[in-house]
Amino acid sequence: MDGDVAWGSVPELVRAAAARYADTEAVVEGRTRITYAELGARVERAAAACIAAGVRPGDRVALWAPNSPAWIVAALGAVSAGAVLVPLNTRFKGAEAADVLRRSGARLLFVTGTFLGTSYVASLRRALAGGPGLPALEQVVVLAEDAPADYRTWKDFLAGGDTVSAARVRACAAAVEGSWPSDIVFTSGTTGRPKGVVITHAQTLRAYAVWSDLAGLRHGDRYLIVNPFFHTFGYKAGVIACLMRGATMIPQPVFDVETALANIAAERVSVLPGPPTLHQSLLDHPARDSHDLSALRLVVTGAAVVPLRLVERLRGELGVETVLTAYGLSEAGGLVTMCRRGDDPSVIATTSGRAIPGTEVRVEAPPGEPGEVLVRGFNVMRGYYEDTAATAEVLTADGWLRTGDVGVLDAAGNLRITDRLKDMFIVGGFNAYPAEIERTLGLHPQVADVAVIGVPDARLGEVGKAFVVRRPGAVLTGDDLIAWARREMANYKVPRRVEFVTGLPRNASGKVVKAALRDADPAPG
Repeated sequence: MDGDVAWGSVPELVRAAAARYADTEAVVEGRTRITYAELGARVERAAAACIAAGVRPGDRVALWAPNSPAWIVAALGAVSAGAVLVPLNTRFKGAEAADVLRRSGARLLFVTGTFLGTSYVASLRRALAGGPGLPALEQVVVLAEDAPADYRTWKDFLAGGDTVSAARVRACAAAVEGSWPSDIVFTSGTTGRPKGVVITHAQTLRAYAVWSDLAGLRHGDRYLIVNPFFHTFGYKAGVIACLMRGATMIPQPVFDVETALANIAAERVSVLPGPPTLHQSLLDHPARDSHDLSALRLVVTGAAVVPLRLVERLRGELGVETVLTAYGLSEAGGLVTMCRRGDDPSVIATTSGRAIPGTEVRVEAPPGEPGEVLVRGFNVMRGYYEDTAATAEVLTADGWLRTGDVGVLDAAGNLRITDRLKDMFIVGGFNAYPAEIERTLGLHPQVADVAVIGVPDARLGEVGKAFVVRRPGAVLTGDDLIAWARREMANYKVPRRVEFVTGLPRNASGKVVKAALRDADPAPG
C-alpha cells in the first residue's frame, strides 16, 4: 500500500487524496483542470446535494453517463453520502436501463444529456411510457444545463446542497464503514437476466491497492481512462487507483484512435490500460509517428488473448517499460490474477498471471488440464443483489466462486483462460452474453428460433453470429434483423453476421449444441 495512507472507505480515500495531493492535477478534460483539493471540494458539494435530496446510507444511486469529470464527482459524492453506486452501461437502450433501475431500487439517477447523438433522457422516458414504471426512483438529475420540467439540472441539484453544513457532510462520510456495500455492478449471466454484484468499500480498496502496487502506478502518472467508468475496471483500476496514488485522470468518453493519440501526446500520458484491440489500433494507425508517445510507460491489458507480437511491439516500437496482463470478473471485484513486472514476455502474452495476494485460484481438473476456474479470497462478492438462488449457484459453502470460465494453471501458478462455460464472448472488451441476445432476437415477429455464438473478428477480437430459423412464410433478411437489433440492444451485443438455417442442433434434453454450430461455421470471422 502506498506510503502510510490506509483507507477504511472510499469517502475516506477521497479526503486523504485531497489533502495529500492537494496541488496535483486530479482530473483533466480539455481546458478543464481540477486539482485534488478542488476535486475534494466538488465531491463534498455533490455529497451535500445528495443528502439534501434525501439520500440515506444504503440507498442505491444510479449513474448513466459516459466518462467525464461530472461522472467522477457524482459517483464519489453519492458514495460519500453513504449511498451504493449503481453504474449503468452507456450502451444500454432505455428499456435495458429501466430494468436495472427497477431491480436495484435506485432512488436517484444521474443521467447524461445527449451522448453519441442519443438523448438518454428521451430514451428512458420512452421505455417508461405505458410500462410498469420505477416506483422507487424519486429524482432524476440530468448532467447538463437543460432538463425536462420533472427532472433537475446538475446545477440546480448542486445548489440544493447549499443548505447542508460542511460538518454534516463530513460526519456522513466519516460514518461510512468498510463493510458497507460501495457499489452494485449489474452483469448478465447465462440466463440473460442481469444480476447485481455487491462489493464493499473494503474489498474495493484492498483490491486496487494491490493492483496499483503490481502495476507500479505512481504519483505524477497521467492516466488516459478509456475503459468505461460503468465497468468495474474503468472505475476502480481508473478512478479509485488514481485517488490512491495521486495520478492524474484524463477521461475519454468513447474510444477513438485519433483522439487517443492526440491525448497521449498533448497530456504526456504515461498510463493506458485497455483491451488488446485498443493498443493494436494505436500501433497500426498511419499517423502514429506524428504524435509524441514517448511518455507512455505502463500498459495493462486482458479481456482477450494477447498476441506475443503485441507485447513485443508495445515495448519495442513505443518503448513501453511495463506491459502486463490480468484477469478478473465483476463477481471477484474485477481482479483475480495479474502478471508481475519482470515476467517474461511469453508469460505476459500467453497467461493472465498469478493469483493476487490474499486470494486463491484453482482449476477443477488435473494439473495442466483445462477445467472450471474457481476463486476464493477477500475480493469475492458478498452475493448477487436480492438474488439468493443465483448466488447459491456460484458461491460454494466454503467460499469458492465458480467463475464459469475454463482455464489451465501452469506449474508456476499462471492462469490461462481457454474457454467459457457461460458461452460468453468478448466484443472489443465488452462481455456479450448469447442467452441475453437470443432472448431479444427471439422477440422479432419473423424469428422462430435463434442461437448466437462468438466468432473471430480481426478488429474487435470476437463478434456475434446468429443462426436463425425463420417463421413459415417469413422474408426476413440478415440486414433486416441486424438493423432491427440495433434499435433494441446495445451495439456490442448486435450480431454482425446472420445465417439462416432450417433447424438448430439440439441434444436429448433439448439444449442447443453450440459446439456443433461453431464446428459448422465456415467463415473465418
